[in-house]
Amino acid sequence: MQGSDTVRHILVADDEAHIGRIIKLKMEQGPFRVTLAFDGQEAVDIAEESEHLDAAVLDVMMPRMSGLEVCKQLKAKRPGIPIIMLTARGQEVDKVVGLELGADDYVTKPFSIRELLARVKAVLRRAQPVAQDQERRAFGDVEVNFRTCQVLRKGKPLEFSAKEFELLKYFVSHSGEALSRDRLLEDVWGYDSFPTTRTVDAHIVRLRQKLESKPDEPHLILTIHGIGYKFVG
Repeated sequence: MQGSDTVRHILVADDEAHIGRIIKLKMEQGPFRVTLAFDGQEAVDIAEESEHLDAAVLDVMMPRMSGLEVCKQLKAKRPGIPIIMLTARGQEVDKVVGLELGADDYVTKPFSIRELLARVKAVLRRAQPVAQDQERRAFGDVEVNFRTCQVLRKGKPLEFSAKEFELLKYFVSHSGEALSRDRLLEDVWGYDSFPTTRTVDAHIVRLRQKLESKPDEPHLILTIHGIGYKFVG
């Protein structure tokens, strides 16, 4: 697993050159090395020539080859590479198709560079492999297999959405820590700001309903008043 100070190589493809250069400038102030492409075919060529590529940020609308086709080709050759799509406001169909092709997240234009950086960091964290000795975790009557993304309670499988599982995985890996809602939004959702933190609370309610024997009297996911939540399993 790469350390947090490792320089990550990111491919950024956008035919609007000024946007690509701003992204490159801001990203390279952190632990990133950025290679720019200004059309889809160039993005594919760069990816094929690069020995190591950690993630890609692709605009949906590009000349010579769309970002969706680039996404499809990159995922076919490098299934584990995290990909974030840049879409114009209102391109709902493109977002859905992108996710079906394997995109890990999307950002709607116009966007803040800070938000994009947070999302890139989030998909890179999610892409890190699980160490063999951390593949399974049991607490109470619950068993979690992080490699297969399966959760059992009393031997019976539970249905978890992708985000619910990510949140549980984050709690387990930060067991005993008091976690603020803002930190959960940034690290699990990839947002460094959000109109409301109720989305976190709603997911906590669902996790408690699935994991706790008495959801109204939780003993696994505790509320830390004035801060957020703590997992003590």
